[in-house]
Amino acid sequence: MADMTEQTTTRFVTFITPNLKRFDLAIMTTNRFYGKKLITDLQSGRTAIVGQDDLEQEGYLEYTYKLTEEEATDLSQFLELVVGAVNFTD
Repeated sequence: MADMTEQTTTRFVTFITPNLKRFDLAIMTTNRFYGKKLITDLQSGRTAIVGQDDLEQEGYLEYTYKLTEEEATDLSQFLELVVGAVNFTD
């Protein structure tokens, strides 16, 4: 069991893909999750911990956010600009 409080940074982003799919995201940066971002799709309420390795995993965004392959490709292209390298610290 754990109960922790920490300061985080949250970035709110809205964008529309060339195929007119709208994304409303809350991207939280925290000291947890080895530097990965906590990303919430505000339209669906789905949240995932996302790092560069997750973006490279086939089908991860489709499964996590219930997207088509095309929608996931558009989201991945944006997230590659946002998600940094994973930091393994103790």
